[in-house]
This record gives sequence, C-alpha cells and structure tokens, in this order.
Amino acid sequence: MKTISLRTLLREPLKVKRMTRAGKSVQVTDNGHPLWILHPANGTETDQERRRRGIEAALAEVLRGPRCKIPLSKFILESRR
Repeated sequence: MKTISLRTLLREPLKVKRMTRAGKSVQVTDNGHPLWILHPANGTETDQERRRRGIEAALAEVLRGPRCKIPLSKFILESRR
C-alpha cells in the first residue's frame, strides 16, 4: 500500500488515479495520521480471491460452532409479536 499526504492528493489527483487504476491501495494521511484508504473500485483478481477465501473461512467457522437448540420457526414467531 502506498502512503501519500492529503496535500499530494489535492495537488496531484492524477497521480493517485494512476495508482488506483494499477490496482494499488492508497492511504491518505494528514500530518502523519491516517485519514482514508482508497481502493480500486473493481479490485484486482488477487484481492477478489483473498476476499472470497476470507468469506469462506468465516462461514466455515460459523458452521463449526455449536448448533442452536431453539428452532428457527420459534424465532420467526417471536419476532412477529
């Protein structure tokens, strides 16, 4: 991830645009403190693959957890009251 100052972002927006178009994330700082992280809108294939693997890992962890003893129908009926 590339780090730039807020001043650079305001004075040279094309530089930041080129970086994000290349698939790089850009962290914008103000006086050394992080403000924002700019990501490419469509992302790169590796970012999408990493995101997909993270989602799959989170779902697998939920499935490994203990099952609830209360049936789903009871939750639905209680929420309608």
